[in-house]
Amino acid sequence: MAIDTDRPDAIVGQGPAPRRRVFTNRFAGVDVERAITAGLLLAVALVAIGVTSSRELVPISLLFPIIVVAGIVLRPPQLAVVCGAVGVAALYWAVDPKLAPERALGVVLSLLAVMALSVVVARSRALVGTRGLSGDRMFAELRDRIAQVGKVPELPEGWSATSCILSAHGDLFSGDFVVAHLSPSGTVLELALVDVSGKGSGAGTRSLLLSGALGGLLGAVPCDEFLRAANAYLVRQGWDEGFATAVHLDIDLTTGKYSVANAGHPSPAVFTSGRGRWTVLDAGRGPLLGVVPDVDFPRQYGSLAPGDALLIYSDGVIEARDRDLTDGIDRMLGIAALSVLREGDVARDVCESARSGEDDDRAALAVRRL
Repeated sequence: MAIDTDRPDAIVGQGPAPRRRVFTNRFAGVDVERAITAGLLLAVALVAIGVTSSRELVPISLLFPIIVVAGIVLRPPQLAVVCGAVGVAALYWAVDPKLAPERALGVVLSLLAVMALSVVVARSRALVGTRGLSGDRMFAELRDRIAQVGKVPELPEGWSATSCILSAHGDLFSGDFVVAHLSPSGTVLELALVDVSGKGSGAGTRSLLLSGALGGLLGAVPCDEFLRAANAYLVRQGWDEGFATAVHLDIDLTTGKYSVANAGHPSPAVFTSGRGRWTVLDAGRGPLLGVVPDVDFPRQYGSLAPGDALLIYSDGVIEARDRDLTDGIDRMLGIAALSVLREGDVARDVCESARSGEDDDRAALAVRRL
């Protein structure tokens, strides 16, 4: 709709000011949710009229997609109105004496089941604060962001790094995640593998928040302060189940010197090519993240010669029910040794062969000097 408006002359003596055409949105102020509710109620009414006037042409099953759509796009109060209208239409259809009682009862019970499921979906989306499929897209974007933050950057010639994360029972969200940072000069690589309390989708929300925070800290604070800063952040959150374990690793890609700090995490392992074996770096371990404030995390130092490698991993790789932890570590190191000899992907090999299987999240990260 266009409205012509006149503007007074700005300067005396000049001609009339040109007219402006102002366009207004004729749909401005329309409540979209009310409009959708009204449309669904109209659809229910049309189906009710159709099933009573022409049962052969209009099936009662047309009410099912209406309920499903309402459960996806409406909030619980509006959904209750639509479900009430559907219930009235179904009862009006079911009282027909020509209708078999068994069929009427089956349809009504099925409608009630679909209504209950729609209410559960609507309440879940109301908690998230989204409507329709936007919540699913939001979580998918956050999941992809975690994967992007954990992607190991391309390393300079003479180095390689691989990572692998497998969530419990094939869930898309994992309690384990990796964050990585390569200095602008390309000479210092920082990595952290974090295991959030819980597993699978249960720990997914905490992983989403924590990965963004730790990804921002990595490279922004000195290496020896990273775990201390991460611990302070977790303590401030005050989560009931807010602890996490982590290993932080920094490597000078020019000299091969590295340092490792451990916060209640399984000890990293180093491969020495001269001896052809893996050794666990079990010295210097600090407490869990998010439990004790103002604590220090000792660092262990070493150097990688050409052919050497470092491996960090989560407890899901080595733990299993009714199995000794030492056996799990020995088994993992044996698989890692074979992978190195075959020039394979060490991180993926140890994750896929984890004794815990899909009962726990599994993550590993391997860095090798070629």
